[in-house]
Amino acid sequence: MKLFAISDLHVRHSVNRDAVESMTARPDDWLILAGDLAEKPEDIEWVFATLAPRFAKVFWVPGNHELWSGPKSDLKGVARYEHLCELAAKHGVLTPEDPPALFEGEGGPAYVCPLFLLYDYSFCPDGMDRTEALAWSAEAGLVCTDEWYLEPDPYPSREAWCAARVELTRERMDSLPADVPKVLVNHFPFRMDLVRLFKIPRFVIWCGTKETEDWHTRWNTRAVVHGHLHMRATDWRDGVRFEEVAIGYPRHWKQDRGIDHYVREILPGPDGPDRGWGGPIWHR
Repeated sequence: MKLFAISDLHVRHSVNRDAVESMTARPDDWLILAGDLAEKPEDIEWVFATLAPRFAKVFWVPGNHELWSGPKSDLKGVARYEHLCELAAKHGVLTPEDPPALFEGEGGPAYVCPLFLLYDYSFCPDGMDRTEALAWSAEAGLVCTDEWYLEPDPYPSREAWCAARVELTRERMDSLPADVPKVLVNHFPFRMDLVRLFKIPRFVIWCGTKETEDWHTRWNTRAVVHGHLHMRATDWRDGVRFEEVAIGYPRHWKQDRGIDHYVREILPGPDGPDRGWGGPIWHR
C-alpha cells in the first residue's frame, strides 16, 4: 500500500476532466487531492464520485477555487466549505474536519493530516500590512480573482478566517501522538521560500501564511504536500520533504504523458538529500 497525491485538477477544462476520467485505479493505495478540483460543487462532487471508488482511501483539502462563490450564491465562506465537506463525506472522502487517518503501508506508519489554512497576505516583504501588500502586488498589475469571489463569511476578512483555521489546526495537531510521524497536507504552500512564481512573483501574497513556516519542525513530520503553484517540485527543508503536486491548467502539463505520470508518490517516496536527492527537483 502506497500514499499518492495530486492537486489542481481544474476539471472545468475538458482536457483535465477527461484525464481524471482516465486515471488508473489503485485499489490498495491512498490518494490525496490537495485542492482546486473545480469551482462548481457539482464538478467537485464529480471528482469525488469518480476517484473515491478507485482508491482504498481518498483525502481532500479545499483550494481557493472551491471556495469561490458568486454574488447571488446562498453558500459563501464557511457555509460553502461545510457544504463541500458534506459532499466529500457522501463519497467517503476524508476532509480537514475528519480525524487524521493512520497510514500503515510502505513508508508508514504516519498520520495523514488534511488541513485547511487559507492565507493572510503575510507572504510579502517584512513590515507590510494587508493594504500595503495588496498595493505592492497591484504595482505589478496583479490582483487575484479571490478578491472578488472568495468570501470569508461570517469572518470579517480572509485573514481573520485564516487566523481562526491556524489556531484550530494547531490545537488538533498538538493532540496527536508525538512519536508517530505526520504527513501535512494543505492546498497553499507552508513556506514563502517555496513560492517560485518567476513571471508573477508578487502573486505570492495569495499563497499562504508565515504562521506555518516552522510547522514541518513543530511536529514529527515525514512529508508536506501542497499544490496551488502549478510548479511541480520536490524540496527539502530541515530534512523534511515538501511536495508540490499540482497539474494545473491544460497548458501547465503534457497531455501526451497522461495523468498517471503526475500522480506523485508521497509514501514511501524518494530517498532524502543525504543520498543525493537535492532540491528543488522540478517535475515536468
